[in-house]
Amino acid sequence: MALFKKKDAPAQAPMELDEVMKKFDRESNTRIWEGTPKVVVTCILACFSIFCIYVTLIATWLDEIRLTSFMAFITLIGYLVFPAKKGTQRVNFMPWYDILLMVIGTGAFAYYALNASAIVANFSIAPYEVVIGILGIACLVELCRRCVGLPILIVAGVLLVYALIWGSTNPDMLARITEYVRVLFYSKEGILSTPVNVCSKYIVMFIIFGAFLERTGIADFFIQISNALVGRFSGGPAKVAVVASALEGMVSGSSVANTVGSGAVTIPLMKKTGYKPEFAAAAEASASTGGQIMPPIMGAAAFLMAETVGVPYSDVVLKAILPAVLYFAGVFITVHLEAKKEGLRGLTKEELPRLKPLLKKVYLLLPLILLIYLVATSTKSIAYAAAIAIVVAIAVSMFNKENRITPKRLLEALSAGGQGMITVAVACGVAGIVAGIIGSTGLAYKLFNGIVTLAGNQIIIALFLTMLCCIVLGMGVPTTANYCIMAATCAPILVQMGVPMIAAHFFVFYFGIVADLTPPVALAAYAGAAIAQANPMKTAITSTKLAIGAFIVPYVFALNPAMLFIDTNVWEVVQIAVTSLVGMFGVSAALEGYLMRPIPWYLRIMSVVGGLLLIYPGLVTDLIGLGLVGIVVAFQFIQKKRAQLVA
Repeated sequence: MALFKKKDAPAQAPMELDEVMKKFDRESNTRIWEGTPKVVVTCILACFSIFCIYVTLIATWLDEIRLTSFMAFITLIGYLVFPAKKGTQRVNFMPWYDILLMVIGTGAFAYYALNASAIVANFSIAPYEVVIGILGIACLVELCRRCVGLPILIVAGVLLVYALIWGSTNPDMLARITEYVRVLFYSKEGILSTPVNVCSKYIVMFIIFGAFLERTGIADFFIQISNALVGRFSGGPAKVAVVASALEGMVSGSSVANTVGSGAVTIPLMKKTGYKPEFAAAAEASASTGGQIMPPIMGAAAFLMAETVGVPYSDVVLKAILPAVLYFAGVFITVHLEAKKEGLRGLTKEELPRLKPLLKKVYLLLPLILLIYLVATSTKSIAYAAAIAIVVAIAVSMFNKENRITPKRLLEALSAGGQGMITVAVACGVAGIVAGIIGSTGLAYKLFNGIVTLAGNQIIIALFLTMLCCIVLGMGVPTTANYCIMAATCAPILVQMGVPMIAAHFFVFYFGIVADLTPPVALAAYAGAAIAQANPMKTAITSTKLAIGAFIVPYVFALNPAMLFIDTNVWEVVQIAVTSLVGMFGVSAALEGYLMRPIPWYLRIMSVVGGLLLIYPGLVTDLIGLGLVGIVVAFQFIQKKRAQLVA
């Protein structure tokens, strides 16, 4: 992944944004359509979005019909959009084998949709239906290779081999194959399990909403308002990156897309202000990755969590608030201390946007505010809330001539929403295969016994092993698929060891996300490094330091779920929020090695210990932690005064 020929080689010329996206984001490696073919493909993608809206809000189809129709559409548009390999694509070209795969894959799911009632009624499947199922799975796997990547296919392949050889007591191999095809393709325990079900019911609506909201100009508004609010302070551009990425994360769950989108503006400004290239790229990458944990939309995996745990999505959003605030507070404090340490300035008055004209565009937030309100209060589904928000987004665009949603932009938004669903749905389908094999072979029970034995019934060791599994699996596996697999394997183990269910699922959710920052496969960090012309590995290491909150907070709410507002009262919530923020300040100062002046090593140790004690909920730990951090601050204040007197 290195962008340099050798370690100390001079920086290369900056990469174009399209190049960065294609290098680090598989979803950007798409087929090139121009002219009439482009119009046709755009219309097909838009029709898919309309189909999803209709099926979600109006149709009352049998689940098997709804899900197989959804997957048939995904296979069709997936092969239209994604070529067999990366690289320069011929315009308006689709080879015969892609057309064949598209027809076979779409036909396999369409066959199931047309015959769903009969297939559901019969427990067994005919030999020709076994062949259809195998072809459907194979075409989905190939599409996954194109738009998601090989790591998840390697996991699925290893498990499938295990299932066929050791996962069944039936001596007849043909019977084993038939049984697993029935489970994985024709039942709701494989491809059509919870992940794809949630995709077709909820996630697609929010992706379409995000596509419409993007066309109202809200991303630029977030950057401008962040500049106006914090740009003038020391190290202003880095703080702008944190605030803007937190706001953008409310409507987008893609780490790489967030990094490239806002980083194109913030990273050059950070470098101009005086931040080192690695730090500038890391600040943007860590802030952008946090978008997946930022309510109200978060990443697609959050919707899966709500369905898996069996709680309303509004509960997931509520419980995610404090951990998300702590994460972004940690990043913000660190970039502030870095600016103070390096003596960096903020943006000048001439460089700052005027706040008054921006306030006139505050109506752009109305769809988002309405969505939050409906998700929190409405008795109807969250898909209904997203649909209302889409209508409001179209309405508010009419007040802005530059970003007004015309019929052409309407088509583009529907098309973008449809295309945005492909990778998520395919990843969920393959994750369903993984979960189906784990469930049907009893492998989950064996994993439980193995981890419990290895951990020696120590919950902290089980949490550490689970964290390693999430990070390793996340190296190339999308967050959504990562969560699906870990929710089927490690989360139940943590629950049986005493961790509350929602806390266990939040734990695997968080560590699946930070894989985007963790070396050696830190895609968001590498994307930022490409824009900043920085060393990729140094950027990834710095990103990990900046995102330290994402490594600490999950352990805290797993061991003491009060941070997720479980079994707490208002006073405890306020206490936890305040002490945790002070604790994050202590940890960030220790890692940065600077507060009012450089911090000696022994005070850094005291600061990090005090910070961790403050983050962990509890009166005794809070008092001890406050005392330790207070001593560090007092020492720093005294040393600063002495230095000033000497000067």
